[in-house]
Amino acid sequence: MQRFSFGVLFLAALYVSASANATPDPLDTAAASSVPAVTLALPVADHPAPHIALLLPLKSPDFAHAAEIVQQGFIAAAGVQQGLPLRVYASRNEGKEVIALYRQAIANGALAVAGPLTRDGVAILAAYPDITIPTLALNAPLLPGSSNQLYFFGLPAEMEARQIAQLAIAANLHDATILTTGSALSKRLAAAFAEEWKNQGGNVTAEILFNEDFPALGKLPVAPWPEGTEPQPVSAVSATGEPIPNARPLPPPIAPGNMLFLATDHDKARRIRPYLNPTLPVYATSLMFNGNTGKQFANYDLNEVHFVDMPWLLQPDHPAVMIYPHAAAPLAPEDERLYALGIDAYRLVHILLNRQSDSALPLDGVTGQISLSRQQFLREPLPAFFRQGLGLTKETLAALNAAKAAAKEAEQQTQDGSIPPLPEK
Repeated sequence: MQRFSFGVLFLAALYVSASANATPDPLDTAAASSVPAVTLALPVADHPAPHIALLLPLKSPDFAHAAEIVQQGFIAAAGVQQGLPLRVYASRNEGKEVIALYRQAIANGALAVAGPLTRDGVAILAAYPDITIPTLALNAPLLPGSSNQLYFFGLPAEMEARQIAQLAIAANLHDATILTTGSALSKRLAAAFAEEWKNQGGNVTAEILFNEDFPALGKLPVAPWPEGTEPQPVSAVSATGEPIPNARPLPPPIAPGNMLFLATDHDKARRIRPYLNPTLPVYATSLMFNGNTGKQFANYDLNEVHFVDMPWLLQPDHPAVMIYPHAAAPLAPEDERLYALGIDAYRLVHILLNRQSDSALPLDGVTGQISLSRQQFLREPLPAFFRQGLGLTKETLAALNAAKAAAKEAEQQTQDGSIPPLPEK
């Protein structure tokens, strides 16, 4: 069974375990464009009662793991908000079963539906003409839905690539080099970034297919300095600005306005980053971030790389995050994103069910700030960067620096005698 990685999320319609250098997103299978031309028998109600229906591929060999994690997050949020009871409808192949399960849920008294999860299932449901209750599909649509009762919410990696382009343009960067690995997911990320970058007025200097040629990374075809202004290589310096004796010269700084978009995952990026000019701004999606727990030393190679990810991973102490319980057993970062998707999916279904779209949105979600555009819920993740082995937002960095300063001041006061030390036992 394929494992999921944010995953884009996953993860591109959701994150998947594959990663930018492996197989394409398993939730992004080729989808049919219309409902199969078959006559569906009217379902017989099975213990009818008002409820929220959750349609997931829990019997699928490929998607059961992801579905189980999303279900856990959905149930966790339901336990906090305590609305209608939940009823889960499991499928093996959403593309073939989703309409029958949806009709069964309606017959059983469902007042709102969440799901399906895969793009196959979403494409089939989007073409179904009889969607009569608030329904939240948990993936990005290939085509617009046929009902104003059908909404979409997911973790598409392509959307993150577009948001990265917007962030880099806002940072006054205008010449982009795009580095891809040739995988289907990497190509999708590169294409989404390039489209948004050009829409924002940026220039794509080059798109490089990385074939493990590490020495060539030091000579990426970034936009050059204006003639006659090229700086010379400089000697390496320490963190305090002092020259490091016998250090090899650093390459000349990159011309202002250049940047690199890494359409790859964490492991590949770790190997690539040390070969890049240290003055070149580097951006990537949440595929870059494996969390701030565990092997943090793995993040040191990604120092100052910019990325985006969700509050669930970047701000675990935020009040809007802390209200929801984590899974009983620790989850891998890609699974944490799916769990967070389940949490926010329930919250959005609750908003739709209670017709609160005008008053409850934008939503301060655990996956990001969520707004509604037509029938699509849009998620804005947090901008972040790597520093000292951690993925940090500006706010978390400021909090860490303030805590260090307070600790240093307290230590100094103790040494000066203004605060007596605690007595030893």
